[in-house]
Amino acid sequence: MRKLVSLTLVLLALLALVVGSVPGRARASSHREAPYISTDPQADATDLYAWVSPDRPDSVTLVANYNPLELGAGGPNFYRFGDDVLYEINIDNTGDAQDDIVLQFRFHTVVGNGNTFLYNTGPVTSIDDPDLNIRQYYSVSVLGKGGDNDPERAGRIIAENIPVAPVYVGPQSFPEGYSKVAMEAVRDIGNGIKVFAGPRDDPFFIDLAGTFDLLSGIRGRDDLTGTNVHTIAIQIPIAGLKGPDDSIIGVRTTAWRRVLTARVPEQAPDSAGPWVQISRLDMPLVNEVVVPLAAKDLWNGSYPANDARFAAKVLDPELAGLMHAILKVDVPPAPRNDIATIFLTGIGPVPGLLPNGLNQPKNVVPASLLRLNMAIPPAEKPNRMGLLALDIAGFPNGRRPIDDVTDIELQALAGATPFTPAYNKEPNNKIGDGVDANDVPFMDQFPYLAEPHTYSPK
Repeated sequence: MRKLVSLTLVLLALLALVVGSVPGRARASSHREAPYISTDPQADATDLYAWVSPDRPDSVTLVANYNPLELGAGGPNFYRFGDDVLYEINIDNTGDAQDDIVLQFRFHTVVGNGNTFLYNTGPVTSIDDPDLNIRQYYSVSVLGKGGDNDPERAGRIIAENIPVAPVYVGPQSFPEGYSKVAMEAVRDIGNGIKVFAGPRDDPFFIDLAGTFDLLSGIRGRDDLTGTNVHTIAIQIPIAGLKGPDDSIIGVRTTAWRRVLTARVPEQAPDSAGPWVQISRLDMPLVNEVVVPLAAKDLWNGSYPANDARFAAKVLDPELAGLMHAILKVDVPPAPRNDIATIFLTGIGPVPGLLPNGLNQPKNVVPASLLRLNMAIPPAEKPNRMGLLALDIAGFPNGRRPIDDVTDIELQALAGATPFTPAYNKEPNNKIGDGVDANDVPFMDQFPYLAEPHTYSPK
């Protein structure tokens, strides 16, 4: 029967290739931002970060988080990366909206004892403890320029069989402390590259409910308090990411699944066929508040080089209109070229403020990418408001975990930026959700995100 199913999958895959398996037929995105992804959390990118490492300023740290709103008590089948999901961090270092470097991560799960329901069969004191019953491992590959957006294109594996940090089941399961075991998942894989994969505290902070209650339910409460995500983090020397003549990179993260899945009674699902991009994330909140509902799934199967079709909603953002209608805030009229600069091109020279520009690549092709100028060193005193507080090492120049992207983007949409000085005043420059920091402190070393939450013993 299994052979028959596999043969059927192969035939269906060939049929899909003949009729045209076009990327974008199945899609998704972050923090439940698009209809399709709400059914596929393992492939759901929640947030993307890119910043010059504060304790190692000759390197950049890239963090891609997946699987939103994880609960620490989510057993006995705890959250994990998808063995059938292909995860990527994509880097454009020439400004042409094409991937020049792709970091690809593939996971596989090993179950030690299938005759128990337990995630761990006893106390765990190390990442290779035999009592850790369910383990995940992953490989890291580097793919070259990908104008064809083919995740199977030529590349090389730079590390494999790297252990994933286990889930924080609870204090009884980690008698010597969870952090000791989790930090053993930080690995130096050579050439100055460090990696980590595993559960972490969700670093995003936002009054999620109040913001989406017609912008009028703001309570100043972080609705992601106590929730976790699954993190892929990599730290790479700047020299390994620079383009031929520029220190500015554009970053996005994607997740892919096979185009076909067969479900057979009493058997695990099986997949075949070409890979299809089902998740895309770059600039925060783009799909959440800029892309309209009818195009959200389309966005997540799309590629940066095709972003011109979304430009109308960037030039005339709906949220800015809602601020005017609901909050009675006077906002700049369309077309919003200021927003297009921030979201699509990066910021070029601004007389009197940024004479050399911030993060706009040479000969840039407009596209939604998280753009980082790697030549700008870390701030001595980082400010959560990033560029709006004249901290040029912060968002929208890349994104650090401390950056309050909700407040920054709300104020930018209200016109409270140097690009529209007539609107850079109260109340426009005071708009926010009342949540100014993460619920727990960040670490001062790689992978920087705080350890995940577990259940409360009381």
